[in-house]
Amino acid sequence: MTAEDSPPSSYIGMEVVIALASVLGNVMVVWAVKINRSLRDTTFYFVVSLALADVAVGAFVIPLAIIISTGLKTHFYSCLMVACILLVLTQSSILALLAIAIDRYLRVKIPLSYKRVVTPKRAGTAVVACWLVALIVGLTPMFGWNNLQNFPTNDSQQPNPIITCKFEEVISMKYMVYFNFFIWVLPPLVFMLIIYVEIFYIIHKQLNHSLNKAISQTDPSRYYGKELKLAKSLALVLFFFAISWLPLHILNCITLFSPTPKTKNIIYVAILLTHGNSAVNPVIYAFRIKKFRTAFVKIWAQFVCCKKVKLSARKATRRKECSERKMREISDI
Repeated sequence: MTAEDSPPSSYIGMEVVIALASVLGNVMVVWAVKINRSLRDTTFYFVVSLALADVAVGAFVIPLAIIISTGLKTHFYSCLMVACILLVLTQSSILALLAIAIDRYLRVKIPLSYKRVVTPKRAGTAVVACWLVALIVGLTPMFGWNNLQNFPTNDSQQPNPIITCKFEEVISMKYMVYFNFFIWVLPPLVFMLIIYVEIFYIIHKQLNHSLNKAISQTDPSRYYGKELKLAKSLALVLFFFAISWLPLHILNCITLFSPTPKTKNIIYVAILLTHGNSAVNPVIYAFRIKKFRTAFVKIWAQFVCCKKVKLSARKATRRKECSERKMREISDI
């Protein structure tokens, strides 16, 4: 590998920073859900699933991407497996975002029967289903839709030649564009956009009109106000996911339909955007969702600054949470 082919040190440095931020931030998200009972809501089953995928990106995908960028020579299927792991994690993130959008839609569309319809068991089943679909979609190249036929082989190497490992060398652009992007990325993003538009429409309609007497005693303006705030936060997560991943998919389309040489800097920026998305979500939660922010502060104070959390404060928090549950017929976040 020549010096010109080597990635700039600034790129590697930014990848390292993103990896650390992804792991630490998303571990705190999972931790926050564990220690805060009010965050143990069906929606946050999917948030935790999304966070675990982002932890894996920071802990495994980014380090492997750095190694690959240095021109690592390995067997074709070893390189292909690394590429497929990234595809699986990306697809699981998309499906988790889709599940979150559907969950929030049901929450505002059928508030009275939401708890009966969306049970923890069903939410857990949905999480498992998302990961199974992600595995099928992401591992499809392992079963033949790849670029193995582009490499000359001999009897000693067949059917697994040693190559310089690069994503575009092993993954077919037809798979990435026709199957991955046009079927499993773009339609879910468009569908989620439609869902959030409908969510905001329902919330604003309910805030501007009198509600059913059956839920009037639960202070509907407060309920839908909280739903609006959370919906905005989760829509922001979707927005950043879209702007982080669409540039790379657009580059893939250009590669397939108009294979002109692309500058390496553009490719590096597109890759950094996709990896950086894994570090963004905890920041959004911290600034936009109060209960996450409170949990993050508690974790930081107790386990980083080594400050003891007073037992009385914990008891007061529990009493407050219990009182809130008794006052609400419909759970709110």
